[in-house]
Amino acid sequence: METSQLQVKRILDNIGNVMIGKEHVAELSIVALLAGGHVLLEDVPGVGKTLMVRSLAKSVGAEFKRIQFTPDLLPSDVTGSSIYNPKELRFEFRPGPIMGNIVLADEINRTSPKTQAALLEGMEEASVTVDGNTLSLGSPFFVMATQNPIEYEGTYPLPEAQLDRFLFKMNMGYPTPDEEVQILHSTEKRQPINELQSVITLEELQEMQKRVKEVHVDVTVKEYIVDLVNRTRTHQSVYLGASPRGSVALMKAAQAYAFIHGRDYVLPDDVQYLAKYVLPHRIILKSEAKFEGMTAEQVVKKVIDRTPIPVQRSMSR
Repeated sequence: METSQLQVKRILDNIGNVMIGKEHVAELSIVALLAGGHVLLEDVPGVGKTLMVRSLAKSVGAEFKRIQFTPDLLPSDVTGSSIYNPKELRFEFRPGPIMGNIVLADEINRTSPKTQAALLEGMEEASVTVDGNTLSLGSPFFVMATQNPIEYEGTYPLPEAQLDRFLFKMNMGYPTPDEEVQILHSTEKRQPINELQSVITLEELQEMQKRVKEVHVDVTVKEYIVDLVNRTRTHQSVYLGASPRGSVALMKAAQAYAFIHGRDYVLPDDVQYLAKYVLPHRIILKSEAKFEGMTAEQVVKKVIDRTPIPVQRSMSR
């Protein structure tokens, strides 16, 4: 476990050479990667969403692919398509950008639902269907999607059923003035991302992903997770609460979070911290709650505050 902690620290330090003041986003991105989940970054342009994904991919030696979503993008532009080769007199499959290890889905809400679905199938099934054939995606397979929250014209917002495919939804946020000055210093004569090297191998990453699944989750913690999720379903401001997929996502995220902090067991504190990134985008509020200015984040905070923390019978093995 100690070796894994050092590996995670090397990744965080490496990303920190490029992304100044975004340690929590980098940490949560690693948590999602190790948990086998995907991330949706929602923020205004220019705060470093794309840079974060590229930095993570370079740090772990993964094959990086980018999909720039536009209104005219077709599903085959994502998954790939069969092209006729007149010399060989047969069709040959040309893989699309989804066939990578770490995929940046840039401005995912700018393309049609049909094209969004092509990406989301891969996220859920770790495979894509092309010309009736099912093709497995590489391992690891990790999607970081971005969307701009302030542009509504010409966009196709992801419905709740598709948002549910993302382990985390989070914001980057603006840097502080001091951090922004550091950014200016670091980019004055060079682009740090161009000098970034991998600090672990893909094989080491895959081994870490396997070890995350071995992190123990006590039955009291599982009951706590289910209690939290159930309370989102019965909250007076909620029309539709988080699904069982939300419970599974919260548990897997907590396993990965405990792992990168050097523990082989999950604490209720891990669950509390991660719930605000795992649950809000899985909740649909009632119209009157929205009218009153209530947000899903506020609902989750109230649920966490009102849910009794379990008495731990055994937090280690």
